[in-house]
Amino acid sequence: MYKEHPNLKEPKNPNVPIWRYMDFTKFVSLLDKQALFFTRADKLGDPFEGSIPKFYGKPWPEDDKGRFPSHVFKNISEYRIFLTKCTIINCWHLNEIESAAMWRLYLKSNEGIAIQSTFGRLKGCLVDEEDEILIGEVEYIDYERGWIPTYLDIYPFVYKRKSFEHEKELRAIVQTFHHNKDGTINYKKSRFDDGAYIKVSLNTLIDKIYIAPTSSKWIYKLIKSTVKKYGLNKEVVQSSLDEKPVY
Repeated sequence: MYKEHPNLKEPKNPNVPIWRYMDFTKFVSLLDKQALFFTRADKLGDPFEGSIPKFYGKPWPEDDKGRFPSHVFKNISEYRIFLTKCTIINCWHLNEIESAAMWRLYLKSNEGIAIQSTFGRLKGCLVDEEDEILIGEVEYIDYERGWIPTYLDIYPFVYKRKSFEHEKELRAIVQTFHHNKDGTINYKKSRFDDGAYIKVSLNTLIDKIYIAPTSSKWIYKLIKSTVKKYGLNKEVVQSSLDEKPVY
């Protein structure tokens, strides 16, 4: 279930459009499972995922000794690496309009799809009651000289390097630990493998469904048929980015 976090940056306008680009297989999986896949942070492909700026250093700050399992982890780096295995993330692109750059980045064939939603719809669609789901805009910093509020817990997962600034990313995040039978945290085991499916209301989440600009008519018809088969009454739109200009 969505939970507001007082220190995460969220869009001020709940109706701001957000986009999730995917291939046809992932789209069908979304419909079939009625769930968004949250990828484990260390599986996202960015080696800086969940890391901290250099100025924090590696030892435990004196003020934090005794607050965290320093008997398990030798330094901050070990603890942060552990947290990447306990954190799962679902990523969206913040933009008023569809992005040609995002189509190029995520389109592996002519069968690409973009789900158009809004920040408000994303908050409202999260019906899973097992986990608390936080949402925050990613801020882009220089990891050589940059600063974040704290190296602990959720904050490093809403910061990325400036080279990713084109992504304009909004993240839904779950951070939870694997517990032993007695309720204590198991610091040797992650609760997740590659990630986890989080149940959503698709009728709430989806505003429109966009088909890649290079898609053939038969793909457009197939996707319309698939959407109807799963009982969704949502508009399917062929992207107009490849329309010929008028001279």
